[in-house]
Amino acid sequence: MSQLKEGAMVDIDRILLSIFQRAFKSITDEMSISLTKTTRSPILCEAKDFVTGLYDAEGRMLEQTENLPILSFSLGPVCRVILEQYGEDIHPGDVIIHNDVFSMGNQNNDVAVFKPIFYDETLIGWAAAKGHQADIGGAVQGGYNPNATEVWQEAIRIPAVKIYEKGQLREDVWNLIFANIRLDIVQEDIKAQVGACTLGERRLKALAAKYGVGCYEAHKEKLFSSTEKMMRSEIASIPNGIYEGESIVFYDGKHEGTQFTVRAKITVEDETICFDFSKSSPQTKGFVNGTYTSTCSAITLTFLQMINPDIPHNEGMIKPLRYVVPEGIILNAAYPAATTFGNHLCPQVADSIFKALSLAIPERVTAGWNHLLCSLFTGVHPGTDEKYVDICFLGMKGGSGALHQSDGYDHIGMIDASGGVLDQDYEMFERQTPHKLMRHEYLKDSAGAGKWRGGLGVITEIELGGNNTTMVVFGDGDIKPPYGLFGGKESILNRICLTYADGKEVVPMSKDMIEGIPAGTVYHQVSSGGGGYGKPEERKREKVLRDVRNEVVSQKQAEKIYKVKSDAN
Repeated sequence: MSQLKEGAMVDIDRILLSIFQRAFKSITDEMSISLTKTTRSPILCEAKDFVTGLYDAEGRMLEQTENLPILSFSLGPVCRVILEQYGEDIHPGDVIIHNDVFSMGNQNNDVAVFKPIFYDETLIGWAAAKGHQADIGGAVQGGYNPNATEVWQEAIRIPAVKIYEKGQLREDVWNLIFANIRLDIVQEDIKAQVGACTLGERRLKALAAKYGVGCYEAHKEKLFSSTEKMMRSEIASIPNGIYEGESIVFYDGKHEGTQFTVRAKITVEDETICFDFSKSSPQTKGFVNGTYTSTCSAITLTFLQMINPDIPHNEGMIKPLRYVVPEGIILNAAYPAATTFGNHLCPQVADSIFKALSLAIPERVTAGWNHLLCSLFTGVHPGTDEKYVDICFLGMKGGSGALHQSDGYDHIGMIDASGGVLDQDYEMFERQTPHKLMRHEYLKDSAGAGKWRGGLGVITEIELGGNNTTMVVFGDGDIKPPYGLFGGKESILNRICLTYADGKEVVPMSKDMIEGIPAGTVYHQVSSGGGGYGKPEERKREKVLRDVRNEVVSQKQAEKIYKVKSDAN
């Protein structure tokens, strides 16, 4: 393996620089389209719970398409782990698979595939794709085990290992991995990720062939430095200072009534910014723990929501950002802790950052988003006798928090995805699972009131089919609702309830597993809206009346909170 030196003595062409930047973006977008069209699990092909990326020979990000941003910022670090592990033993045709949370992975279910890209026997880059797999072994089908206290109860760990070597499938490695995974569909989805990476490889090689490797190297470096300059300019627009904020995590899945604090200390100094979470609570004894990379991804995606959205997504974007997330806290649990919940600590990380920066940049922060509360259904489909796994994306997509001069987005979903997770198709949901969708609609009065209101939440009802369904619940927001800012009101609580055929109602904990659910049971879920921004009485009368007419706000709330009487009265 050899690497070219950075493109020396190559003149930078500003138009060509733009062409390279857009070409990198086009390649990762095409990889994303390929995955959407070739994966089989609804988690991937419908919800788009995946990310595609291009990286240079050193593992530095050229571009990525963040369908689910919480997955995005671990690919580069893992790429560098691979380079350190394999050294010169990287060859054309290699494909490397990885999910290990203790070597820069973010979540066990999020499995990454990497393919080195060579041009004339010289390593010039990497194509990567990471997606949430429907199963990853462990004690519980689907991968979420609220009873887990250590990683081996959650999943098969896959440190970086070659599944293809010099173009040849390593059947021994492949068979070992998938002997420990319940669903054959996962094999097909991993093949789709390999295909997306092959597409990325093909496109980057063609780009290098067209313009020359030296030209590619020189303009890549210029893109990094230009993007870094843009990011430093954004940071410089934030007043210097130290800003602090916190949020609460309720219940670790093992010890009822437990609470844990996520504390952010943000230091802005000219063109640099440091996010220090070292004063957060120690790691839990349950599965409610994060990893270093899931937390850094959460920090990054939250900060990106407050700055220029046109900044290219490459290595230069993250270079001015500093993260302090020491091992042993809830946001970076030490080996061998359970960490499957880690991605879903993103709401608390985001809340603490928004609260901290609300005094520094009040016009850029949002009020509280809905905290994910989600269910995962597993069982055997009685019509096909096949095992299935379904993450109920339909029900979990609550509203975002309002911000200065804008209402929140309705039914946008978790902040982990920055609104990127899509709903399942209703008909496909009923075909792929034995369940029947009975109700799925916006919920009146679910948005936090304010001068700018939060986004609406939703109410979802599903009649469960098939006997012995298992439901795993994971999330938060059933104890404390999304907060309002600057006089805005909080939203409502999340809630999940099962109503059995005999009328018995069961309300699960926010981290729970219920087995043996009989057919005919009705699943009821309320997913909250976002918090409001500014005093409700300052909201324009015509906006309140329009919300009443559209059944977003009730007449009662309009009069009581907004101090506006409806035209109907």
